[in-house]
Amino acid sequence: MNTDTPSSRRLLPDAPLLAAIAGRPTSRRPVWFMRQAGRSLPEYRKIRAGIGMLDSCFDAELVAEITLQPVRRHDVDAAILFSDIVVPLKAAGLDLDIVAGTGPVVANPVRSAADVAALPKLDADQVQPVSDAIELLTKELGQTALIGFAGAPFTLASYLVEGGPSRNHEKTKALMRSDPATWHALLDGLADTTITFLQAQLAAGVDAIQLFDSWAGALSLRDYREFVLPHSTKVLDSVSGAGVPKIHFGVGTGELLGAMGEAGADVVGVDWRIPLDDAFRRVGPGKALQGNLDPAVLFAGWDAVESEVRRIVAEGDRAVKAGATGHVFNLGHGVLPDTDPAVLTRVVELVHSL
Repeated sequence: MNTDTPSSRRLLPDAPLLAAIAGRPTSRRPVWFMRQAGRSLPEYRKIRAGIGMLDSCFDAELVAEITLQPVRRHDVDAAILFSDIVVPLKAAGLDLDIVAGTGPVVANPVRSAADVAALPKLDADQVQPVSDAIELLTKELGQTALIGFAGAPFTLASYLVEGGPSRNHEKTKALMRSDPATWHALLDGLADTTITFLQAQLAAGVDAIQLFDSWAGALSLRDYREFVLPHSTKVLDSVSGAGVPKIHFGVGTGELLGAMGEAGADVVGVDWRIPLDDAFRRVGPGKALQGNLDPAVLFAGWDAVESEVRRIVAEGDRAVKAGATGHVFNLGHGVLPDTDPAVLTRVVELVHSL
């Protein structure tokens, strides 16, 4: 699928997110939140009642409505597609489910060369409901940018090898170390799945993409460079001709930021563990930074929230003055389910006022 000139690409000259990433002047500092469409919103809980997570992700009209909810409520500068990183794996035919309170659970973990060889490949037609949702959204969003996303090969592999979420990733690291050939074959195949999923979203009209490597922070820098970076680079290189910004994010990745910046993204997401101006020194000039309010701070009362928002904006300004392309305000991870939506709305108002 050619994503160089998607026929459905929108022109968004006034979108603050795209301008900031490109280093152009903006009318306001862009802000959006990871997991902004989700359990923190009562309208989300109402519309999702009785509908399984993965079922929701394959219902185009439901995906579009949930994606729009935080844009209407918070006036954020970007919508991020309501989906899940395991959607392309499910679509390809893997036996997995998202279990409430646990996360993705895989029926038959992948731990051998034979298991890797048996993994199904994804066809773009298998994620057509996602493409349909994007086409609905681009008609509704006006000048608000739409971010598509996918899971990075390492994070997808960690779920497949462990069979579900893991605190220590011991099975994943064991396969990586004991059988590097099988490991690289697994990540190469998952990179192809991720590429197909992202290309489908780009062809449908998303304005930016984010690659989530949620669990890469479990790795040393040496292991990340050897076992992960080539595959993330393959994914980001594959969509470089689409003409949209690419964002790369992981949790606990302060020691990896320099290497993650080499993978080919235009924006590096930063979690709350490292100040943005320190993150800039690790990433280097020529890229934008995204982040990085601790999601837990949103529970601390407005005085504490305001102080932290102002600190982060100041750090972002220093990073830009030092050579970062721009700063996109965000959390350092996703919105926590019990977050008061009114606090998020006030954060957006404050960031825009600064």
